[in-house]
Amino acid sequence: MRDVAVVGIGITKFGELWEQSFRNLFVEAGKAAILDSGVEKIDSMYVGCMSSGLFVGQEHIGCLMADYLGVSPIPAVRVESACASGGVAFRQAFIEVASGMSDVVLAGGVEKMTDVDGAIATYALATAADAEYEGFQGVTFPGLYAMMARAHMDRYGTTSEMLAHVSVKNHDNGNLNPYAQFPVKITVDTVLNSVMVADPLHILDCSPVTDGAAAVIVTTVENAKKLGKPAIRIAGSGMATDSIALHSRDDMTTLNATKVAAEKAFAMANMTLKDIDFAEVHDCFTIAELIVLESLGVYAPGKAGEAAMAGETARSGSFPVNPSGGLKSKGHPVGATGIAQIVELVKQLRGEAENGRQLDNVKRGLAQNMGGSGGSATVHILEV
Repeated sequence: MRDVAVVGIGITKFGELWEQSFRNLFVEAGKAAILDSGVEKIDSMYVGCMSSGLFVGQEHIGCLMADYLGVSPIPAVRVESACASGGVAFRQAFIEVASGMSDVVLAGGVEKMTDVDGAIATYALATAADAEYEGFQGVTFPGLYAMMARAHMDRYGTTSEMLAHVSVKNHDNGNLNPYAQFPVKITVDTVLNSVMVADPLHILDCSPVTDGAAAVIVTTVENAKKLGKPAIRIAGSGMATDSIALHSRDDMTTLNATKVAAEKAFAMANMTLKDIDFAEVHDCFTIAELIVLESLGVYAPGKAGEAAMAGETARSGSFPVNPSGGLKSKGHPVGATGIAQIVELVKQLRGEAENGRQLDNVKRGLAQNMGGSGGSATVHILEV
């Protein structure tokens, strides 16, 4: 298997992008990644996209995006794994280059979520849950994660204040990210006094509905050196699945797919958590960040909330988490999120994070992306 690196990155502004079309968002990010990489052509392309059929009435995404990016007739395919679609697209690009099937592959992600009203957006997102046992019974994702939060609180004594600290920290980071949807600072009191969506989750515990796209160029480390680009090596890649329905799992306070995906990524990289300097994780809700960190093994079960309150996951903390602002502040265009996490890892490892977000002396970063309530997950480890 060949050594593989990320050599180009591109990302659009995240937000309610009324004047941008679905295809133009992807083209903007894809062109930026190609120009950043310096490559003259790409061999194939993977597009992470969760639900374009419901959001914008468009399927056949691989063909569409290859056409409008101007790279036809290369092979191009849409990848779907709910909110982990971007992470899976990146993994497929990595595998294709590592195997020798292609030398240069674009992995991108895109979602246009704000062209429909709230009810349709809620329905579209709910398709990532178990339709018969959850969606058709009226359970939404705030409801599912509220159940996870309540179980975590009952078992470990986690508090709403701990959840609020996650939101405050991520908005503090996102306030410095020029691509973030909500670059505003907030306080713990602001979170705790915001509208309750699904007890115990307030609206400021929830990631927003977002338009946006991101893309990266993946090639061999050897090619990266020829291009004269910083070779941000993909050291490890893991993916796993779990029961899609929350009620079918043995424990709602952990995420087994994340745990197994991390084990696979660390085994491939021949590393442990001690080797990782920072992480981008899937904070679709504040409780998700805490459970992800515990499932990864960063903290023991029930201890991530205390760590958040103590500032351990802040930019200046012992293990910075979501320096981009995470899904909570940066935004969550579901198909693009996994790629946007990789973009942030590459920026940090290159030393190019904007506006004072740059972490000190980071050599290795981890990205964890998951679908639905954790039914699928990817973990990637990148290093300088």
